[in-house]
Amino acid sequence: MVETGATAGEFSSIPALMARNARVHGAVMAYREKEFGIWQSWSWLQAYEETRAMAMGLLALGLERGDYVAVIGRNRPALYWSMVATQMCGAIPVPLYQDAGADEMAYVLDHCGARFVICGDQEQVDKVIEVQDSIHHIEQVIYLDKRGMRKYDHSRLNALEDIVAEGRAGHHRLEGELDKRTAELTYDSTCVMLYTSGTTGRPKGVVLSNRNIIETSRHSAEFDHLRAGDEVLAYLPMAWVGDFIFSIGQAYWTGFCVNCPESPETMMTDLREIGPTYFFAPPRIFETMLTNVMIRMEDAGRLKKRLFDHYMALARKVGPAILDGKPVSGMDRFRYWLGDKLIFGPLKNTLGLTRIRVAYTAGEAIGPEIFDFYRSLGINLKQLYGQTEASVFITQQPDGEVRSDTVGVPSPGVEVRIGDNGEVYYRSPGTFVEYYKNPESTASTKDPEGWVATGDAGFFEEGTGHLRIIDRAKDVGKMADGRLFAPKYVENKLKFYPSILEAVVFGADREMCTAFINIDLTAVGNWAERNNISYASYQELSQHPKVIEMIRDHVEEVNRSVAQDEMLSGCQIHRFLVLHKELDADDGELTRTRKVRRRIIEEKYADLLDALYGGKDSIYTETEVTYEDGRKGAIKATLTICDAKVETGHQRIAAE
Repeated sequence: MVETGATAGEFSSIPALMARNARVHGAVMAYREKEFGIWQSWSWLQAYEETRAMAMGLLALGLERGDYVAVIGRNRPALYWSMVATQMCGAIPVPLYQDAGADEMAYVLDHCGARFVICGDQEQVDKVIEVQDSIHHIEQVIYLDKRGMRKYDHSRLNALEDIVAEGRAGHHRLEGELDKRTAELTYDSTCVMLYTSGTTGRPKGVVLSNRNIIETSRHSAEFDHLRAGDEVLAYLPMAWVGDFIFSIGQAYWTGFCVNCPESPETMMTDLREIGPTYFFAPPRIFETMLTNVMIRMEDAGRLKKRLFDHYMALARKVGPAILDGKPVSGMDRFRYWLGDKLIFGPLKNTLGLTRIRVAYTAGEAIGPEIFDFYRSLGINLKQLYGQTEASVFITQQPDGEVRSDTVGVPSPGVEVRIGDNGEVYYRSPGTFVEYYKNPESTASTKDPEGWVATGDAGFFEEGTGHLRIIDRAKDVGKMADGRLFAPKYVENKLKFYPSILEAVVFGADREMCTAFINIDLTAVGNWAERNNISYASYQELSQHPKVIEMIRDHVEEVNRSVAQDEMLSGCQIHRFLVLHKELDADDGELTRTRKVRRRIIEEKYADLLDALYGGKDSIYTETEVTYEDGRKGAIKATLTICDAKVETGHQRIAAE
């Protein structure tokens, strides 16, 4: 907790908060990292001392006020410290997506004018070296992991531990300058620059001040009663604003512990070992976890499967009400308690969610069925609505008012209004300063009064004051007959099925809706194995007649559900195809935060779209793909195009 009587203004920067934590919570655990299978720990005092030594080492290397320092790598305590050390020196950290290709990385490095780059390992160093011929302002490359770095030219290449050692050795001559620069930091000093995901074009550098980060962290932490004893797992990209708020902003405001997994592959195991009390995941993570649960239950014995189905039906009926403290009969409470002992408790333990007090999902809408599944288990999963330009938080769901179809009420300190065209606008202390080197975009996004256009269409419910987001404003449209078209609504319903990984729905200004669908290789591969279906590749499995028929059943079930919503009933899918490859960020089809780049997909697969609307039964196509090592190749396939049954108005009335 914050010192008695303290206000955010007394701690005008992230380094000031870290110094406070070292003083007040010195012996309390601040960071853990799993390496070589062993958890290593640092207290707030140890983390502060490491960060100061790192900052002095950067000063000795020549880091100047106002310099931009790129940070690239997976979530590791030393990389978080490097961002705070950069701030201590009066410079500005710019975290990058570690899975970005060299060309994507080159754009950001060039745009921000980075003089220093801090890399997690050899892979990231190689990317930087690859682009140094065209980007001449990079003066120093620093690396954390020494493996594979021995034979490199070290004239402008340094190990981070050597930088820290130099900082410690020279502390007598460097401490004064460091203290002076840290004392110069104010609430309006730049805290970090984060790049947008670039859904529709080049990423933009979002400049966030200490005020933005600290005020947002303070309000959101108080909203959910976050405290020093909480635990969070830091596994999302460090370049994403959510990770910066959770793993630095809120962590430094409250003093809770940040845990870094060993690798993306061990994340679920590390999640179970830590058992965080505060957890965030985008919908895709929750979808994947649910898919794995369903796969395991399909392989379970008959008795276990019947018990699971029985108690999950009960959980869906009364679990959310019990979680929200609403009236539930004594018998149902007893049956739910029994279900928790037999099913829900072991399941939550397997998922690593046993100790969760608050869990959030955001980034894009989550399917209502997926959201309700977790809440029915007694997990306090909530939705928030936000964006990079808001320092994350625009709306949050208060306890006891959590629903799958809204994103809650305005966060503390945030004002929200709906424009005449249905677009959502907000302003708050977290509103970004500007887009770096882009005054035109800044002016078109944020007006002189500080109101920011989100680009999303939504409305406030009468009575509850909760905000409902329909879709991206640019994606919401009309069908040719004037009915409303909102693709994300249908896509999220499709992605509830474990066998469907991704879906892209089309239909704006057209007579009917169609869809591209990606199967989930893990789920469908497991199903194929149980049904003695052999396949040699993703492509072959995706076009298997029985897989196509299974996807058709899911699409028609979604159509029956969509038909019940009079406003969106025109969004039923008439025709679909299963894509022969997964949509991939490396191929430009998704952003690095896994959001669909709808316009690019429309252009890239124009031939497939023409075939869907042209009445064809199949189509031959060739698609360029990017392999992990950056090489290009091509996939050739003949795709089956399927019709799906839709519900007419008469059928809908009969069903009701």
